[in-house]
Amino acid sequence: MSLSINTRTVIGAGLVLSVFLVLTGWTLDRAFEDSARSAMQERLRGQLFLLLGETDVSDAGDISLPEQSALARLNQPDSGLYAAVYSNAKQIWQSHSVITSQPEFLSQLPAGKESFLQRTDSFIFGYGIEWQTETKTVPLTFSLSEDITTFTAQVNTYRKTLWGWLGGMAILLLIAQLAVLRWGLRPLRRVAQELRNIEHGQQDKLRADYPKELRGLTGNLNTLLAHEHAQQQRYRNALADLAHSLKTPLAVLHGAATEPDTVREQIDRMQQTVDYQLQRAATAGRSSLSAPQPLLPIVERIVYALQKVHADKQVAIQINIESELSLRADKGDLTELLGNLLDNACKWCTSTASLDARHDEAGIYICINDDGPGFPDGQVDAILRRGVRADENVPGHGIGLAMVRDIVEAYQGSLTIEANQHNGAQVCITIPDQ
Repeated sequence: MSLSINTRTVIGAGLVLSVFLVLTGWTLDRAFEDSARSAMQERLRGQLFLLLGETDVSDAGDISLPEQSALARLNQPDSGLYAAVYSNAKQIWQSHSVITSQPEFLSQLPAGKESFLQRTDSFIFGYGIEWQTETKTVPLTFSLSEDITTFTAQVNTYRKTLWGWLGGMAILLLIAQLAVLRWGLRPLRRVAQELRNIEHGQQDKLRADYPKELRGLTGNLNTLLAHEHAQQQRYRNALADLAHSLKTPLAVLHGAATEPDTVREQIDRMQQTVDYQLQRAATAGRSSLSAPQPLLPIVERIVYALQKVHADKQVAIQINIESELSLRADKGDLTELLGNLLDNACKWCTSTASLDARHDEAGIYICINDDGPGFPDGQVDAILRRGVRADENVPGHGIGLAMVRDIVEAYQGSLTIEANQHNGAQVCITIPDQ
């Protein structure tokens, strides 16, 4: 089962937040522990130098320290801080705090060399010197050892506080993240709700004002919905017109069953009506999702077919179309549109017909001319009038121009019919590009 966008985002954000907080906590923990260890080293160094200041060495090399050290913990048994002095790796002095304990010390270090070690139960600091008396040089190593318990307790307290705060921050950040996510995905929920309303018939398109990232999606959805509604309306209109158009021929057939010529004429009329209405219903219409169709290959195929159909007239068909000119439309609609116009031009021309197409400010402009007799006077308005049925068309032009009119209307275009400079027919259409 595919997870929702909201669930995916929450899981991803939660994982990223968890990794970030764990790494942050680990980094802060290591930084605090290193800082505390460095502080311990500095404290032991300072205490050792204080002990060194209390030390006196006789000319014979004997070491003496005060009975009570200024470092109070060295005077208390098992205080956790212990000190010892070594000469040639032999212990020559130890503090009162080492009465019952057995701490570890550094017994021999070169002069001027210090060493700091961390053991499981203690920290050890040592420093080597050479004590110069009047008669001799005495090598000494001063060493301090401090119980690690205090250090461990300090680090554990910090860790508990750190992870407590990080846990609280994680909860707050997750709540804030969920709130931001809910706010950010609100337009998608609105789209889903509007689509449900459309499915239930409560609205016919997406109406809300969506962010720019979703406008392409919602715009195309509205285009699809409008296209579907227009297609359904065309089918309904076509079926209604078909039913209306067949009433009269059927009535004539019923009353003229004994007249074969009349019956044949009405059957042909019914066939033309059916063809026209079905083609009208099948018009795809404008859609921003349609792929651009190059016009030149479509026209060339139509011309090739028409030259065979009208081979007896040997019509010269001139084509003036730029090779890159294209129109975002259904290929079948373009074929039907240009095929009907060129077929009419070839049918009624004397010897020549032409098709010119170009791109201008209004969109794609297509004009078909022929050198025939043109359209009968007073019939252009009747041909272009919306709702004209096949039997209302000018004789000789069949149902082609009615189909052309419906296709142009489906693409929000314009259609003009007039006489050209040779008094032949000129049919021009303009279809807005997207």
